[in-house]
Amino acid sequence: MSVRLIVRTFSELCITAGTVIVLFVCYLMFWTGVKAEAAMDGQIRLLQDEWVGREAVLPPVPTAGSPRAPATPPPPAYRDGKGLAVMYVPRFGADWDWPVLEGTKAGTLKKGLGHYTGSARLGDTGNFAVAGHRRTYGDPFKDVPKLRTGDAVVLTDGTTWFTYRITKKPYRTVPTDTGVIDPVPRKSGFDGPGRYLTLTTCEPEWGSSHRLIVWAHLDATQPVTKGRPAALNS
Repeated sequence: MSVRLIVRTFSELCITAGTVIVLFVCYLMFWTGVKAEAAMDGQIRLLQDEWVGREAVLPPVPTAGSPRAPATPPPPAYRDGKGLAVMYVPRFGADWDWPVLEGTKAGTLKKGLGHYTGSARLGDTGNFAVAGHRRTYGDPFKDVPKLRTGDAVVLTDGTTWFTYRITKKPYRTVPTDTGVIDPVPRKSGFDGPGRYLTLTTCEPEWGSSHRLIVWAHLDATQPVTKGRPAALNS
């Protein structure tokens, strides 16, 4: 085989490999985002359809001699892979809204954010923990490093608005540090039971060797019938 043939063959292989790499990068940066946006919009529409006609049911204020109020039925259980809330983060822009689904499986995180199964329900005592991609599949948590103490993270389950406030800048740790989603998360600065929110995503931006963690506490709630919370209107 001549030197010229060897060089030409090697050049063709390099061109082919380069083309494959470029196509793969385009897939990661563009096509996964297109698919995620379609899936996200579909999940939000499904939730909104479920929420039509629903209203927050607040227990009556008891008075002397008033009859005992009937027991409130327990809320429905979260279902794996199904939507349960929509999240808004004003720091990320007025148009940033993402569905939160139950579970953190790879397929679930392609359609939205994922609620860690076993962590608290939205608004309950404990830690409502949520994972999301930093890059690819819509880049939902791309701007997590921009979050600051006091920033709002707002969620709704169709009956109630929950406004959480971030308590410290993002914390960097390793993937095996599961204590960050404990009911009272370690390193969070919280010193006892409360109503907390944890956001987790990959670090660095295009890697997964570490995790970025954001903690917040429940600051306010209001029924959806009273309109959007102040944090979304400022």
